[in-house]
Amino acid sequence: MYKGKSVGVVVPAYNEQGLVGRVIETIPAFVDRVYVVDDCSTDGTWAEIRRHATRVDAVSDADTDTEAAIESDVGVPDGGAVSVRRVVPIRHRRNRGVGGAIRTGYRCAYADGVDVTAVMAGDGQMDPDRLARLIDPVVDGSADYAKGNRLLYRAHRETMSSWRLFGNGLLTQLTRVASGYWRIGDPQNGYTAISHAALETLDLSALYDEYGFVNDLLIRLNAHRLRVADVAMPAVYGEERSTIRYAEFVPKLSALLLRGFLWRLRTKYVHDGVHPLVPSYALGVLAVGSAIVSAIRSLRSADSTESRVLGAGVAVVATLLGWACLRLGITFDRWESEAIELRRDR
Repeated sequence: MYKGKSVGVVVPAYNEQGLVGRVIETIPAFVDRVYVVDDCSTDGTWAEIRRHATRVDAVSDADTDTEAAIESDVGVPDGGAVSVRRVVPIRHRRNRGVGGAIRTGYRCAYADGVDVTAVMAGDGQMDPDRLARLIDPVVDGSADYAKGNRLLYRAHRETMSSWRLFGNGLLTQLTRVASGYWRIGDPQNGYTAISHAALETLDLSALYDEYGFVNDLLIRLNAHRLRVADVAMPAVYGEERSTIRYAEFVPKLSALLLRGFLWRLRTKYVHDGVHPLVPSYALGVLAVGSAIVSAIRSLRSADSTESRVLGAGVAVVATLLGWACLRLGITFDRWESEAIELRRDR
């Protein structure tokens, strides 16, 4: 228990032999339940998880993802009707991706009635001493979801490679547009915490299974107008190796963000009547698209110099108009999300 709230931690793990055991050992004592989800690892991860669990009678999931199946295997937090082990080992029979592993842990925590559920990666990148600080906004009720941010301070950013920093900055901007949370940073940070009420609101089965899970989750949180806190936090880099294949990850995530953006606009701004934001974005995209087409035609045209200059002028005007419309849409979006964003720098 932490400040009167039950706390669970989901630890997704895939081929984390030699790392996941240490993660389990260092989880703070105030955590009531630890759901360690082995996503069908091919090394000794599962054996290591079992060795570090307080009991070894593990949950092995069925091929179905139904909540009923999970509820039948896992009890409720200490103090409830059923007393069960603190560390709950769970193994997927097939690889579902990190998002699928987190979703399994979320479902177990929700079925257990856990008040606040955090996520800590199985590779040891997340400092357990920072867990209390991370969950505080959810525990005190000021946020429904909290996430770490390694980009707020220069000292934190200096621990990241230039390539990581560039990629993270780019994904921050794209995720801000897609999610509507315009103050968040470091969207790929998986050190997170979520309330029981938020899990009840979300359709977990609709969430993305792979590394874009955290981006997709932010989009859906915003569509439901749930409050998000960005918590300053340093990164911890050690012996872990990333399994992300960037040639596949970047196109998939880009497509996910575009679909999520359109879904959010429809769900949040069209369902109960069209918000001015929607035509602003639509006109902006149309104008910029027209400008690009006009510019290409002007460059390829065999007409007189005057005609080409006129075409270029039209392209410039359309670009300026489009940018103005897009900025207006962004402004509307910022206003709508201002009350549901919280930043904790200290």
